[in-house]
Amino acid sequence: MKSSFFYILLFSSFFSVAQITISGTIYERNNTLEGAAVYLNNTMLGTTTNSNGTFSIKVKEGQYDLVISYLGYKKIIYPLNTATYKRAIVFVLEEDSNTLDEIIIKKTVYDDEWRYNLSLFKKEFIGITNLSKDCEILNPTVLHFNFEAKNDKLSAIAKAPLKIKHKGLGYQIIYELEEFTIHKNKVIYLGYSRYKKLKGSKRKQRKWQANREKAYQGSSLHFYQSLLKNTSYQDGFIIHQFKRIANPERPSEKEIKKASEIVTLNNTFINFSSKITKPKTQLDSALLILKKIKLPKFRDYLYKSKVPINDIIRIKNGVSFLDFENNISVVYTRELEEKGYILRNMFRKTRTPLPQTSSVIPLKSPSILDKNGILINPLSVFYEGYWSYEKFADSLPLDYVPLTSMQ
Repeated sequence: MKSSFFYILLFSSFFSVAQITISGTIYERNNTLEGAAVYLNNTMLGTTTNSNGTFSIKVKEGQYDLVISYLGYKKIIYPLNTATYKRAIVFVLEEDSNTLDEIIIKKTVYDDEWRYNLSLFKKEFIGITNLSKDCEILNPTVLHFNFEAKNDKLSAIAKAPLKIKHKGLGYQIIYELEEFTIHKNKVIYLGYSRYKKLKGSKRKQRKWQANREKAYQGSSLHFYQSLLKNTSYQDGFIIHQFKRIANPERPSEKEIKKASEIVTLNNTFINFSSKITKPKTQLDSALLILKKIKLPKFRDYLYKSKVPINDIIRIKNGVSFLDFENNISVVYTRELEEKGYILRNMFRKTRTPLPQTSSVIPLKSPSILDKNGILINPLSVFYEGYWSYEKFADSLPLDYVPLTSMQ
């Protein structure tokens, strides 16, 4: 099995219907607060409070995460449903008394270890795709890293929001990092983001629009939207279904642990390249077990090709659910893999690019899809394959409208 990566983003629903105006006032204690950031998570919709501490944002009907943020105060995440919104909202920010992270960050040493950890952070957060080359963190020194050797775990915290300039997609992005960890072969990052379009010449605007459309085509968002429209196959997707079972040829974790103990107790030079056809000693048996560690833990068996869309998504009482047995493999036939995807593991040999293939592994089923193809609970699935290769540098704001929808 290919290494699987688990990426988590904090998303909100985005329904494209009529516009309404959301307004409110931000206080700290008994005083209004000027300059507080107020925005809808992962969109281009946002503002700051004026001298009276008030704000107003025009939004389309739907459900959102409304983020209220001001340095030195606890962030407020307000679940906003326009269907139940009736009057201006009042928020009172509390001072953030937890200064532990700030104290730690002040002691950050920007040495070779920090630079190495920063390179890992960029690789797993920004990514290594073609678009990642034009996606730059402008203030990396706000990051502090902590490596736990015992657990093989790297975590990152940020003293201030990350400022990201994406010259490939034409966005200025503020990203408030809540959590970032790399643990073994899993990556988790959580945060809140606000997008703003960069200004540029008509030539740059055309380039950015082309890159945005390319990022959208074949993405998980594109796939989910095609499911809702029942156009997945017309849009270039092919869906297969597969089972995942434990590899019977690979030793159990208990057997591997015991074999490791035997080898350690032996305390002699061990030639792992030696051929052992029939084990004569306990050490021989242990070596045979350890030689099989590199075998994949699981085996995947495809049992259904070109799965009907009705087997993947169901609708009940007007609500759409991502609901299928076992796992699905999604092939996007209209775009080939990037070279970086093929060579992402230094031990892999180069090969001819293939159509982009991703696996969707459900952690919780069924999963609700909103009317614009956004998973209400992004924790309900994780991705393997191409969608795990495309990271933040290839993501778009939730209010991005593909060119096909404009025609």
